[in-house]
Amino acid sequence: MVEKDYYEILGVSKNASQEEIKKAFRNLARKYHPDVAGKTSEEKFKEINEAFQILGDSQKRAQYDNFGSKNFRPEDFNDFRNFNFEDLFKDFGFGDIFNIFSEQGRRRRNGPRPGSDLRYDLELSFEQAFFGLATKIELNVNSTCKSCKGTGANHGKSKTCPNCEGSGQVKKIQRTPFGQTVYITTCDKCEGLGKIIIEKCKECGGAGRKKEKKKIEIKIPRGVDEGSYLRIVGQGESGKNGGSSGDLYVAIHIKKHVIFDRQENDLFCKTKIDLGTAIFGGEIEVLTIESKAKIKIPSGTQSHTIFKLKGQGMPDLRNHKRGDQLIKIIVEIPKKIPWAKKNLLKKSLFKKKSETSKGFFEK
Repeated sequence: MVEKDYYEILGVSKNASQEEIKKAFRNLARKYHPDVAGKTSEEKFKEINEAFQILGDSQKRAQYDNFGSKNFRPEDFNDFRNFNFEDLFKDFGFGDIFNIFSEQGRRRRNGPRPGSDLRYDLELSFEQAFFGLATKIELNVNSTCKSCKGTGANHGKSKTCPNCEGSGQVKKIQRTPFGQTVYITTCDKCEGLGKIIIEKCKECGGAGRKKEKKKIEIKIPRGVDEGSYLRIVGQGESGKNGGSSGDLYVAIHIKKHVIFDRQENDLFCKTKIDLGTAIFGGEIEVLTIESKAKIKIPSGTQSHTIFKLKGQGMPDLRNHKRGDQLIKIIVEIPKKIPWAKKNLLKKSLFKKKSETSKGFFEK
């Protein structure tokens, strides 16, 4: 799958606000919608619609910013024919033009409705983010009522709506100076279902769905970072009228570590060494995220020198290659020196008292 730049498609910057994204989409939709520009603009409009569905949703936008467009699949996007453009285009003076959409299009919109997506915030330790884990989470979701199988009717006790004769829609004729306009609206008697419940389900009260606790097993990959999202398809709320279930988005939060700081896949820490090791050199042992490692300190090492342990950082989510661990050496100056050694240290160490050079303001 080719990587797509959704910001470029909509013509907005990566720092664009939701209002700016919506405005850009409206302008492009007005120009390229097939009902306005013709059938040849369908592919262009699908691309615009896809970009808006990702950037117009804060959760999906964060997921795109972290992982790119390859993380999404075709089934993640609604076809543009299912999109409700009526409210979107009112600001542009199209008004009632969308009231004369075909009956087929209206049926599609008033038919099965997908369930809502859900968000679950999961806090992990630094080590869990490194190693990854499989765990179970529990959440309350609106699930399809098992008793009535989502119909809302007790033992299937419902009848065909006499107002729309089961279609869920009614035709209305409006006379205008230009002639008659036939438009289709959702039936207000059955709310587009085509059926009227005679006896409501005792379990869900006729809603067709009910709240229930649900345990879901999830797998956290190695190397997840703060702000990452894990998408679990079909584990959101159940749809209505036979619609598909929404998705579950698990938002990852990482606890601070007592030793390590993280920047992308690199780890940072500080290690103190004594003055003797800094002057004469030696070997020291440092902690890593997994165990310990030894590094050689050359003679004359200055305080705040940084050493690198290659491949000792966090694993990358895409290719599993590990970042590096960077260690800042802090040389400890002894506060008390034995009197017998003071004169010797003064002669050997303090040959130059100070040196001033340019650079403070340049930085």
